[in-house]
This record gives sequence, structure tokens and C-alpha cells, in this order.
Amino acid sequence: MERATFGGGCFWCTEAAMKELEGVESVTSGYAGGHVEEPTYREVCSGNTGHAEVVQVEYDPAEIGYDDLLEVFFATHDPTQRNRQGPDVGTQYRSIVLYHDAEQQTQAEAYIEALDEEYDDDVVTELEPLETFYRAEEKHQDYFEKNPNDAYCTMHAAPKVEKVRERFADKVAAKR
Repeated sequence: MERATFGGGCFWCTEAAMKELEGVESVTSGYAGGHVEEPTYREVCSGNTGHAEVVQVEYDPAEIGYDDLLEVFFATHDPTQRNRQGPDVGTQYRSIVLYHDAEQQTQAEAYIEALDEEYDDDVVTELEPLETFYRAEEKHQDYFEKNPNDAYCTMHAAPKVEKVRERFADKVAAKR
């Protein structure tokens, strides 16, 4: 198993999208990229901790590649939006790839460079090494699965899940 860490707005949406993929064993919502130890959701939402809402994906590289995860990640958020995604505004909602090793760094750099050519606006996704990942509180884990009728989920997470199911049908897990 390998791990990948991404932040593309609210972690509920990114988690729901990534959980659709074949070869993804688990997706954990959490916080990374900040300067406060053991931050809480309320602290991160204040924008004062420096953390981004992120997901940590545990995946089987024999079933799905890191490039596939990058493709899905970038297809399910707008990497040209600085410090915001949809209604969520603040540095905690920034687009960020936190790499675990030099190979992930190289792949993400190349992907972002190629992606930048596809947009009229600059891709503002940050690329940093993962230093520490903090698991979010339990109520934020599997949020979309537990709350499919929540207004935020129906307006923001559900369309991302549907996009993954349609655009990446060949990568969607049959068990879901």
C-alpha cells in the first residue's frame, strides 16, 4: 500500500470522490500544511492554523497509479482558484498536493505543469512535502456516506461523485 495526500476545498467532497476508485483502500479526512499541533476543525476553519483540509488516500499501486489519483483530484476541483472552492473561502480550502516522496513530487510537478497549459488562468495548486497529517474528528470521516441528504453534500459532494462515476468509469470500484 502507498499513500497520497490532497487538498482541494472541503475534505468531504474530495473524500467522497476518491472513495469511488478501484484500488483505493481507505480515505481519511484530516489537516496538513499548518503550524499548530493537533488542530481541531474549529481551529482550522478559523484560518489561523495554516492547515488545509486534506484527505489521505491509501491505495494499492498495482490497481491504481498515483497519476490516476492526480487526474481525479484535479478533475474534481478548480486548481485556478486561490484559497477557495465553491462557497468555501480561506487558506484552509486551498488546492494543495502534499507529496510523500521524490517520485510523487516529480509526478505532481509534471502533472501541474501540463495542466497549467490547459487553463487560461494560472494553476495555483501548492506542492509541498507532507510533514504531518492530523486525522480530523470522527464526525468528518465518511461524511458524505453518512449524510447524503445534507444540503452541502447534495450541492457540492454529490456532483463530484457523479463526475467521477461518469468520467472515470473504468477506474470506479465495482463494489461501490
